[in-house]
Amino acid sequence: MKHLLFTLVATLAFAFSAAAAETWQYPEVLSMKERAALEDAWLKKRLDTVVPAVMRERGVDMWVLIAREYNEDPVVKTMLPATWLSARRRTVLMFFDNGESVERLAVSRYAVGDIFPAAWNPEEQPDQWARVAELITERNPNKIALNVSDTFALADGMSESQHRGLIAALPDALKSKVVYDPAIAIGWLERRIPEEMDMYPHVVGLAHAIIAEGFSDAVITPGITTTADVMWWYRDKIRQMGVVAWFHPTVSIQRRTLDDRGQKMTELFDPMKDSVIRRGDLIHVDFGITYMGLNTDTQHHGYILQGGETDAPAGIKAGLATGNKLQDILTNNYRTGASGDEVLAASRAQAIREGIEPSIYTHPIGYHGHGAGATIGLWDSQGGVPGRGDYPVVANTAWSIELNATVAIPEWGGQKVRIMLEEDAFFDGTNVRYIDGRQTELHIIGRN
Repeated sequence: MKHLLFTLVATLAFAFSAAAAETWQYPEVLSMKERAALEDAWLKKRLDTVVPAVMRERGVDMWVLIAREYNEDPVVKTMLPATWLSARRRTVLMFFDNGESVERLAVSRYAVGDIFPAAWNPEEQPDQWARVAELITERNPNKIALNVSDTFALADGMSESQHRGLIAALPDALKSKVVYDPAIAIGWLERRIPEEMDMYPHVVGLAHAIIAEGFSDAVITPGITTTADVMWWYRDKIRQMGVVAWFHPTVSIQRRTLDDRGQKMTELFDPMKDSVIRRGDLIHVDFGITYMGLNTDTQHHGYILQGGETDAPAGIKAGLATGNKLQDILTNNYRTGASGDEVLAASRAQAIREGIEPSIYTHPIGYHGHGAGATIGLWDSQGGVPGRGDYPVVANTAWSIELNATVAIPEWGGQKVRIMLEEDAFFDGTNVRYIDGRQTELHIIGRN
């Protein structure tokens, strides 16, 4: 009986998915083989161009990265071929700038694809640390950069044991040449090449399409569907599309609690006790996928029509426009070389002058959802972010423009709601453009 029930549920779920697939148009998702070919081509170009650029900008002629299987430095993880899902044993990657080109070596038992040739033969030198020291001594660099940072987690990938092993192996003359400059790791992670940006709209477009179907009558039935139902629908849909989530989606409700005189209604809304999506609700989703090694991070709003309504109340629509205006203020304040804190301060001051109640918490995106680079505010730190907020904004970087504007809704008795928006964008050094557009109209649910 249980088997028959499971089969019936599975059949109905498949039928629903098939029907939805006929209704909703999704971008084509590449096969794993097709993805690997593109990602490996991008990696080769990035190693040939981005690494030399960031090393020379920082005046460093050697960069050494060390990781062990399943405990990868986050930078090492982004330098492995598509068919390498982890490091192997201890993997040491070494870059050396000889003045003409940047040499790449893998001081490990295996070459790393065809991009890092193996530089260690255990039969000739059984001690891996000794071989690392030999290679560094032969090249006699002026500065040896390691991924150690108190401030930036993504530039702090060398574990204490591996750091200790490397330093112990180096001759005294080379120990003094070790430097800890997080800008090299950050520079590698944050910069996007043109080929990646040609694909990024496809990645963000897929995320937008999934969000749109989830915030539709195909998924939400007012008075029945819960926020948890939608969250888990998103997780299943992400898997069906052949990509993964980098965080669990969240769906939340803002509901009218004031009468026309601005007084609290008898029945107050408690989202911890009532997660059923009802007519008249303003709903919100925070959603992100990983595809082609690139991440998305998006927040959208939807409105559930009440009886007799054909659109959302004008006040809610005006609130969304205010959120869009705050986005414009922030992106217009991007300047190459300005620190994250400077962009934050300028944007908040302008927004307040223009009558907006802002909260800005924008971050880079790319290889990681909360990516490497300048931090432009945190939701709980609107006065700046020591350390990460001091880092400069750099050209050719991708960003999640994340913020909220608190607005009063006249139709809800002047009740204040937060318009929480997040869209992925690209900064070319002069202008910020949205990678696949942004939400300027609410998702409308409940027409059926």
